[in-house]
Formats: sequence, C-alpha cells, structure tokens
Amino acid sequence: MLPGSGLVDGLLDDRTYHIEFNGHLTNHVKHAVVALAGLGVAPERIRDYHDNYIRMTPYGCAVESARPAGRTIDDDNWLEFVGKRQDWAAYCEFFDRRERELGMPELLRRYLPQLLPGWAGALQHATIHLGWALAAGHRWMAIEGISYLAFSYVSCHPERSVPAAAQEAETPKDSLLRIARHWEANQPQLGAQVENLVGETSADIHPELRRSGLQYRIARMLGEGHPLIHDAPGWIEGQDPAASWDELAYAVTLLYLAEPGDFLLLHLITALHAMRAISDALPAEERPGVVKAYWTGILGVLFSRGHFSTPGKLTALDGLFDTATDDLSDPRWTREWDWHIARAVEEEEEHNPKLVHVMRELWHRTGGRSIYRVAAGQFTATPELPPTFEQPPTD
Repeated sequence: MLPGSGLVDGLLDDRTYHIEFNGHLTNHVKHAVVALAGLGVAPERIRDYHDNYIRMTPYGCAVESARPAGRTIDDDNWLEFVGKRQDWAAYCEFFDRRERELGMPELLRRYLPQLLPGWAGALQHATIHLGWALAAGHRWMAIEGISYLAFSYVSCHPERSVPAAAQEAETPKDSLLRIARHWEANQPQLGAQVENLVGETSADIHPELRRSGLQYRIARMLGEGHPLIHDAPGWIEGQDPAASWDELAYAVTLLYLAEPGDFLLLHLITALHAMRAISDALPAEERPGVVKAYWTGILGVLFSRGHFSTPGKLTALDGLFDTATDDLSDPRWTREWDWHIARAVEEEEEHNPKLVHVMRELWHRTGGRSIYRVAAGQFTATPELPPTFEQPPTD
C-alpha cells in the first residue's frame, strides 16, 4: 500500500481523463503519482506535479477528457475487441462490474492469462498501469490497467516458445550475454533484416501504431518473431519466479547502464516492476507464464531497435557491479537517495521519478546492490515526436 493520504488516493481514483492523448500517447500521470508517493514526496507536491502534467505534458500537449462508453462489453463479446484500440471506457465498465462480482484475485485469475501475451503493447504502459496499481493496492487504477491491456493488446506470442535444452544451466544474465554475442557476430545481417521488416507495412497492425514509429517497430518485430526470441531458457520454468525476477532486474539494469538514458530500456525496468506485481497477484501455477511473457516481450523490444548492447560492455559492467553492495545504514547513501528524489520531483519527464522509485525498491530488496543506486541517477529525456505526428490521429 502507498504511504499516504486521501489526496493521493483521490488522484488515483479520478476518472476525468482518457488513458491516451494525441492518438496513442499514454497518459502517465497516475504512474507518476504512485512513484512520487512511494518516494515519500509530500501529498501537496504530488498534487502540483499531477496538475502540471494534466495542463501540459512533456510532449507539449494536454491530456484529453474521458470518453463515454460506446457499447456494452460482456463475457460473450469481450475478446472481440481486444487489441482493436476501441472503447477503453466500455472495458472499464466491464471489468469494474466483473470485479464487484468476482473480487480482484478471481478477476485477475480469470482474465489475465488471455491478456498477458499482449503486455508489451502501448510501450508496456498498460502493464505498468495495472502492475503499479496492484503494488499500490489501488482498485480503480487496476481496473483501468486491465482495461488498457485489452485495449492496446499486441501479442509477443509466448505460445511460440520452445524449451532450449542447451541453455538449461543459464541464468537470465547468461541468456542475455549469449544473445548479445550472437548479435555482435551477426550484426550486419540481423540489423538489415530488422530494418527491412519494420520498413514494411502490415495490415495486421493498427494504423495508429504506424504514426508511432517505436510502437510500430515493436509490433512488427513481435509479430515476426525470431528463433532467439522464442528459445525458452531453462530458468523460466526451472526456478522460483521470485528468483527469476531478481535476476531479470539485474540483467535489464545492466542493459540500461550500457545505454544510460535510453527511453525504451527504461521501460523494460519499470515494466518489470509491474510484471512482478502482476505475477505475485496470480496463483503460483500461473507465475512462470508471466516470466515467459516478459522475457519474450523484452527480446522483441530489444530486437526491434536493430542493434544490441555489446557483450564486452555488458561483461565489463557486470564485473563492476556483480558483487558490489552498499551498506544500507551508511548515511552517505541516504543522502544520495535524497538527491535522486529531489531531482526526480523537479523532472517534467515522469519516467524519471518512476526510475528512481523502482531502483530504490530494488536497492532495498537486494540488501543495497550498488547497481541500482548508480542506475537511479541516469535520467532520460522525452523523445521528440517523429514526423508521422504531423498527420492527425486515426483513433
């Protein structure tokens, strides 16, 4: 549960605004509220941050007002509209009604297995909305999040995964380094294949995503797949998911430090925080499937860029941080975290408070692993919108 106040809870319960604006850009304001509250920021300061974002996002436009539901969604037709980017409000009404009938644990158990393959849609923001809501213990935000998963669904096709016997002894870090070595050895061919793929149009992808650039590349890559994406290492099924989440957090933070400030890589970190919360909310037998979906999805995101972090740099960073641990009681680190938080509060780019929040959670969870303190200070910048935004939204 969030530390807190009725003011913060009221911001998360607000239903005034649509989940997206200017087409497919996600309204992130509730993510920022959760992050800032988790960092212990005063409620009045959180309200100011919220109100400033609502008036003018870092993209230079305001968020949009809520849209009324245009249809009734029920158990007979709810799958009909998944991924079609239609009527988020109707999905909210559906899942709100079903949660009141079933309770949150049963709602998640019943509907999430069909939605989690699409977790990487909307640059993972639907997953972040749901997972961060669950971590914060906020019902309405969770309803919004599962509705956004249905709205923005783009499958990473975990059903294509096959056990990779040769990788049974790997850890997530080992798997990442193996794939990085493959990219280094095959960069010209692989990079060209990705660029050719994402340069093609596909009728299977919603036209609004073609405006995005990034989201189109990811959707195209996830749809095409690759043997390295779908070879499932043994750790996915062979160890406790809690251990996998810890090891994956370290691996994706290595990636982020290899390319500090990279906007896409930061999303893999904040989405991992969300996927772990989602996994923890599901029955134990469902949790390895969440790990598989996350691994498959992040590889699709990484491949979509047309390049990969070099194994030499990842190995060097691992040598620096693999065993490096801070003393949690040392006042120097308390002061450094205070600096990170103070900087984050001043950032209009809300991904930065989220980064600090997740890194501090991981730092405490792991007994002070230094990599998370260092990564917390590597802020990102809001990307410039591509020329495709000169065209009006298709939604």
